[in-house]
Amino acid sequence: MARKKSRLRKIKRFLSVLLLLAIFLSAGLLPPTFAHVTAENSIVQSLPDAQNLLEQGSKFYQAERFAEAATSWQQSISAFKANEDELRQAIALGNLSLAYQQLGQWSEAEGAIAQSLNLLQTAQNIDTKEQIIAQVLDIKGRLQLAQSKAEDALDTWRVSLDIYTKIGNERAVIQNRINQAQALQALGFYRQAEKTLRESTQILQSQPNSPVKVAALHSLGNVVQVTGDLETSRQILQQSLEVASSLPDKEAIADIFLSLGNIARVQQDTQTAIKYYQQTIKTATSPTTRIQAQANQLRLLLKTEQLAAFQTLSSQIQTQLNDLPISRTAIYARINFAQSLIQFRKKTAADTASWLDIAQLLATAIEQAKSLQDKRTESYAIGVLGQVYEQTQQWSDAQNLTQQALLIAQAIDAKDIGYQWQWQQGRLLKAKGDIKGAVAAYTEAVNNLQALRSDLVAVNSAVKFSFREEVEPVYRELVDLLLQSQGNSQLSSENLAKASNTIELLQIAELENFFRNNCLNAQIRNPKKDPTAAIIYPFILPDRLEVIVELPQQRWLHYTTPVVKKEVETTLAQLQENLPKPQTRRQVQSLSQKVYKWLIQPAEAALAESKIPTLVFVLDGWLRNIPMAALYDGKQYLVEKYNIALTPSLQLIEPKPLEKKLKAIVAGLSEASSGFSALPNVKLELEEIRSQVPSTILLNQEFTSKTLQNRINSLPFPIVHLATHGQFSSKAEETFIVAWNERIYVKKLNELVRTLEQNRPEAIELLILSACQTAAGDEQAALGIAGVAFQAGARSTIASLWNLDDESTAVLMSKFYQELANKNLTKAEVLRRAQLALLQNPRYQRPMFWAPYVLLGNCL
Repeated sequence: MARKKSRLRKIKRFLSVLLLLAIFLSAGLLPPTFAHVTAENSIVQSLPDAQNLLEQGSKFYQAERFAEAATSWQQSISAFKANEDELRQAIALGNLSLAYQQLGQWSEAEGAIAQSLNLLQTAQNIDTKEQIIAQVLDIKGRLQLAQSKAEDALDTWRVSLDIYTKIGNERAVIQNRINQAQALQALGFYRQAEKTLRESTQILQSQPNSPVKVAALHSLGNVVQVTGDLETSRQILQQSLEVASSLPDKEAIADIFLSLGNIARVQQDTQTAIKYYQQTIKTATSPTTRIQAQANQLRLLLKTEQLAAFQTLSSQIQTQLNDLPISRTAIYARINFAQSLIQFRKKTAADTASWLDIAQLLATAIEQAKSLQDKRTESYAIGVLGQVYEQTQQWSDAQNLTQQALLIAQAIDAKDIGYQWQWQQGRLLKAKGDIKGAVAAYTEAVNNLQALRSDLVAVNSAVKFSFREEVEPVYRELVDLLLQSQGNSQLSSENLAKASNTIELLQIAELENFFRNNCLNAQIRNPKKDPTAAIIYPFILPDRLEVIVELPQQRWLHYTTPVVKKEVETTLAQLQENLPKPQTRRQVQSLSQKVYKWLIQPAEAALAESKIPTLVFVLDGWLRNIPMAALYDGKQYLVEKYNIALTPSLQLIEPKPLEKKLKAIVAGLSEASSGFSALPNVKLELEEIRSQVPSTILLNQEFTSKTLQNRINSLPFPIVHLATHGQFSSKAEETFIVAWNERIYVKKLNELVRTLEQNRPEAIELLILSACQTAAGDEQAALGIAGVAFQAGARSTIASLWNLDDESTAVLMSKFYQELANKNLTKAEVLRRAQLALLQNPRYQRPMFWAPYVLLGNCL
């Protein structure tokens, strides 16, 4: 072991901290150069050496050898300038700016683009002048977007679009629209981006099959994938594949297979992803594309624990790596491979790849990145090498490497990799016992993740994020550190406030990951808290269950139960399984009493002393699938003592009482539809509601997404009540409500919201989903409730965690609307009274009848 450590230290000495390279947001392909533009009216008609340099630069650029591309273009610029060829000089300067952008040399990139535009302004009598100006403006827009100046980029691209439209360059129009969609996405305008992309798709339909059409559709498919519409992305990529299959370019087909595999991987369809990666390997003519697919497939084999296949494929990759031409993509494939080997070593005792072998792989990646002057990639490789030292517990060396990687990332403002090294630094400091330093490092990592919220779905495709593995743990481990007791002293209010805020930030990040975009950016605000409510933050950690309680006037309680995560989750899963069953009342009470002791019992006295009427829960993991109303203290259920509400974050919903001019849209299905059984009591439920509140009813065939949208937007209806089947899941593509002969998936709800925003400012005050259920076995299924609520723009949502085909639903809803007319009651209190009406009825005393209904959001 000592000899291995010594050799690892020798490898470490290869490393050095260099200069700049930053993230470049692209549509999935490198931005094109324009080395082959002709200039018929150029002063000098033949400059073979300079032209060769221009074209050689393009070859280097396409090979991702950006420093060599820059050198070639600099030399060509000098030659063109000496011969007073302003047009070709402007072209070379535009290309040079692209290379500088890839190298993260922003001031040089700005200077090159400014020179190019100045030369073009003075150039005279050139037929292609407008075309070249538009292309240079495209490059300027890319520079502005890479510098987070999305609005400026959008303005620049709109100018170049006008030029392309005027001169009839449809290919450039398509690429420009994709660029604009990217800027709109960076600004958070996802619907506008989607509209722009759909317009581009329509333009493409009329184009003949060609490599240009393949590339454009492929880019479009990748952009749509980034916005989170995976099914549409898959369809566009399939269309691209059909076009490519009619052409002789096998490499284009391989690239599309690779993108399709990446989509299947995001959708957690492992077998389909592996199939596409195998097709990529079989089809690709480029060894780099082939090894990318192999490296991605390797990760999936490890994830599914196909360890024999993993070892076979890793041996194949190992023999091919040294034959790859040096490029950014090839280096990332090498790093990806090394990371898979690290995970393999952590999962198994096999010594198939030694730590030294892995370190040598990464040392080569670092040297190759240095040879390309690719500082971003170098930072990534150094940081991953730091992970190797972390695994071998060489803390000092690991910390030095991590610090080097972090300094490079900070110098180029690459937050998407910088946060990973801050996280790594936090782990190392924790291992050394420096808790204060670890908290500081973790806090910086979380701050970077917050700054990245709009970019996590749009980062360089070579470094894709697994939320559960690479984002969520940062928040969780910070909370863990903040809540660790230091000696016998109590935790400070500052630590408890910071921990509760971190829990809320995690909840927001989970919701954004659910939608795969930063759709909540516009909704985040400083929290205004209900002064009559206690906020309870239970948090499941590997070795314990933590609970933070915030009482009014920022009084804090904190208590810990030493119970392992597996026991917590097993208990909650059993409780979730038994709650909807009619014959398990005693078992339900036993399990729910156990959870009550964890969450509520230590705070009983303080809650009673404060005379608090309402408890607001910010729930974690499996806890979300359990109705807090059903927690049992041995004599009473929690609903018998308190009004209860849930929220993913107090930062998302502003407390506001319900407008008492009540009107409702009430829609439902009493007949079987779309493969779902009939709900015979729905008709009674809807009629009962109409007897209490002025209502528009859409029943069975009348209940379609179109009629619902039309009714919602015809008049202000503060209440929307949907009595229909539905499913809540942790995956947006599996979260839906059922209309007549169709499923309305959660992402389609934005069509309702879009029209709402255009026609009237009122949000839906109260959305009620009375016959839906959470997906069985899904730890975070109830995340789908929050997804539906926020996609529909509802201030408050009442949903059922399981489905009841019983008349008890009609009874509860009748009572609910009776109480809702009382202006002195909050929504949380109204729901509680309706639940108690069932609980006190001998026919409906069991929790299966009254417990499934939860209030999410604004409880006032």
